[in-house]
Amino acid sequence: MIRFHKEGYKIIVIAFILAIAGILMAEKLLETNWIIKSIQVFIVFFLVVILQFFRNPKRLTNLDETTIVAPVDGKVVVIEEVEEPEYFKDKRLQVSIFMSPINVHVTRYAMSGIVKYSKYHPGKYLVAWHPKASTENERTTIVLENATFGEVLYRQIAGALAKRIVNYAKEGEEIVQGTDAGFIKFGSRVDLFLPLGTQLNVKLGDKVKGGTQVIAQK
Repeated sequence: MIRFHKEGYKIIVIAFILAIAGILMAEKLLETNWIIKSIQVFIVFFLVVILQFFRNPKRLTNLDETTIVAPVDGKVVVIEEVEEPEYFKDKRLQVSIFMSPINVHVTRYAMSGIVKYSKYHPGKYLVAWHPKASTENERTTIVLENATFGEVLYRQIAGALAKRIVNYAKEGEEIVQGTDAGFIKFGSRVDLFLPLGTQLNVKLGDKVKGGTQVIAQK
């Protein structure tokens, strides 16, 4: 059975209402059969796109404090040592995962631990792979801490289509690896900032699966 994320319930209901109305209006107002069918097929296609975007497949995470799992589905587009300016203010190993509109957009906690920091930043809507997207786009910054990795930062970044980031992380909250951490609507990216020397299990161009695939370990 297909599961949908709660953040999509309202949009899905509205999409169904509009789809039914559009299909009925095409039958009533138009006379040319091929035009009617073409419009109806387009409406159904649009509805399917909405449904697949908000799907929330059940993922079984193998809980392990010595591993970091992918926080989202997508493609690894950045692996490099960078200066993280907001929280750490020192060098970290950045791993960025880009989500296309066809990917599952649920954000999951990459490790178990305590939420040390959670902050929302309004901003622009540059394409998610733009070099300045990490610091200029709408985004949230969350820092998790556990005994194995210490502090790990992840950043949800809105893309050109994304107009709302949902973040469930609250400072002081104890969280569990692989569980629901939020949602980014319509195209986006997640940056992870890991301690230098962290052993990575992925390389540039790899496609990863959120909540289950181990991307780094001690």
